[in-house]
Amino acid sequence: MTKENPGGFAFDEGLPADVIAVTAHGHITRADYERDLIPRVEDRLRAEGKVKLLYELGADFAGVSAGAAWDDTKLGLLHLADFARIAVVTDHDWVRIGVKMFAPLIPCPVHLFHLTERAAARDWICANGPERPHKPGVDATHKIPPLEDRMPPES
Repeated sequence: MTKENPGGFAFDEGLPADVIAVTAHGHITRADYERDLIPRVEDRLRAEGKVKLLYELGADFAGVSAGAAWDDTKLGLLHLADFARIAVVTDHDWVRIGVKMFAPLIPCPVHLFHLTERAAARDWICANGPERPHKPGVDATHKIPPLEDRMPPES
């Protein structure tokens, strides 16, 4: 990273063709998504059908611009059914909480790994064969009661 390039994506090419392994460095902008990540995902989808995403946000990750957050959301929604697996590797608590919140809405298995578990994340994302039924790691058994339950009884 330099002042001219405060951040961006780095790709690991040493994995199977259906795996996109990307690491976010520094501050990610809309330009990073539009120039690097979105074309990579769309090219790989055309070639492979479904893809597996290994997304690492390391210690030097500094956040995303509003435009990058919007592009990330659009990419996810447009290709919601196109991912076979998603592994997120990070120690950033805010990212981990966000992944846990949205994992139940994603139809493929989503697993979180800490940075010290990078090798396990690579093994899991590259694995072939049937997936065990996945659990997003979020307990959805406790629901918010409807407003009617909070109303005082009528007299």
